[in-house]
This record gives sequence, structure tokens and C-alpha cells, in this order.
Amino acid sequence: MKAVIKKKRVLFVVNPISGGKKKKGFEKRAREGLDMGLYDAQFVFTECAGHANQLSKEAVKDGVDLVVAVGGDGTINEIASALNGTETALGIIPEGSGNGLALYLGIPLNERAAVRRLNRFETMTIDSGTINGLAFFNMAGIGFDASVSDRFASDNIRGPIGYLKAVVSEISTYKPKRYLLDIDGKILEREAFMISVANSPQYGNNAYVAPQASVTDGVLDVCIIHKFPLYTIPMMLFHLFNKTADQSEYVEIIPGKQIRIERERADAVHVDGEPREMGTVLDITVNPSTLRILC
Repeated sequence: MKAVIKKKRVLFVVNPISGGKKKKGFEKRAREGLDMGLYDAQFVFTECAGHANQLSKEAVKDGVDLVVAVGGDGTINEIASALNGTETALGIIPEGSGNGLALYLGIPLNERAAVRRLNRFETMTIDSGTINGLAFFNMAGIGFDASVSDRFASDNIRGPIGYLKAVVSEISTYKPKRYLLDIDGKILEREAFMISVANSPQYGNNAYVAPQASVTDGVLDVCIIHKFPLYTIPMMLFHLFNKTADQSEYVEIIPGKQIRIERERADAVHVDGEPREMGTVLDITVNPSTLRILC
């Protein structure tokens, strides 16, 4: 008698506006590529900020095997925060502006290819970080990139073009700030253009700020971008897109597990690309092997 294979329950959580890409017809396209002998699939579109997190928490309680984020790094963060520390796995269909974590994991940016990849159901367990209690899985940061994220979030142009517009708007006026850092007991004072705390190596769009970072090494890479002359921007971009940021004289990278950053005033922080207002003291911790994810 032939054994009956129990189907895995999968919930697709779709952000309808991420990356400036319309998701109309996504369910039909996904079902065409999904192995329906393996999966019993449901599809839900998010309606507001926080909805993806709520849906994912309910999926965990309901014993769903896999929750798939159809969106960008912000959508992934909402869902992963709910799945973190549980047996429910995270899948990714990258539909964002940067897609940093997806690119690092080798997940195709092509929608149909990313759906077909789910049929392999190959998983790994990755680290996460927390900044003042909020989880992040790709990167958190302060300074210039947080200001860009804040401006980008309030703009009506999504996608890479909108992000580039935000960068251009900020870069000519942004001033470096002073920070006091405690990285595993090592005290540093720095004037920095920005500080990124990296779980994975890249922001997104293959811009590698911390080339040696790994989501499975149990540490975070603190990447300090020092003040640099504007004429060096082409070289800085060269380093970013050629995985050589750690070779720049304006970049300092220090691995750490327990990190505290003190700054002069409360300001924006980006958590996986999404801006959050936080105070003058930022406590950051790595949490090894907490999130089960399809790769």
C-alpha cells in the first residue's frame, strides 16, 4: 500500500506595495510554480504595518509549517520576528527595494524561480540580532543610512529609484556625528558618518558593507564608516559593490556579541531598512541560531 505523504501547510503573506511592484495575480502565478503535492497553500495580503507580524504569530499558533514573505526586508522582518525561536520556517519571495537577506542566501529575484525554489524545502538556521529589544535579521544601523531610510519611508516613490532619490537628497547635507561604543568591553569613541551592525554582509542590491559577515557565525559585524571627503564617493561605491569595503581607509569593522552605542541625541535607527525612533543608548545583542529559514 502506497504511503500517503502529509502536505506541508504554507501561508504566503503578501505585501501589496513593497518595492513598487504590483502583486495582482500573485496567487495564480505562485500556484503554477508550487508543488501542490507537497504544499497546502493559503495566501493573505497585508493591509497595514504590523499585519504581517500578526498573521505570522497566528500561523505559529496554528501549527503552520512555513510562512513565506512576499515583499522586502521590512516584510521579512515582521514575519521573521514572529517566527524567531519557533519551529515554523520562513520562506522568501523577494519583492523589495534592496532584498539584502534574499540576495545573500542566493534566493532568485525572479518571482517564478523563487517560488519553484520553495519546492526543495531546504532549510538552515540563522542568527538574529536585537537592538533595544527589536529583532533584526539582516542589518541595523544609525547615522546616514538611518536618515535615508527615514526619508525613503515617507516618500511616495518606492523601489530602487525612490531609494536613490532619498540618498541624493541626504548626502549633500548630512553631517557626521560622535558616538561612544562598547563592543564586548572594548570602549571606542568615534566620529562617524554612519554605523551599521551587520548580521549578513549586504544592505541589498549587492552593496556589501561588511563582506566577512555571516548569518551563522554567532557574532555581529560593527561597521563604522568614518567621515570621508565627497570626492571619494565613487571609490566608496566601488568598494561597496566589489565586496572590498573592509579595505577602505574610511571603514572600520569590529565583530562583537554585546554592543552598546551611545549618541548625543535621540534619532532614527533603521531595523532591516525600516526606520524607528530610538533614544541615546542602543543596546545590541546577537542571538545565535534562532530562525529556521528556507535557502
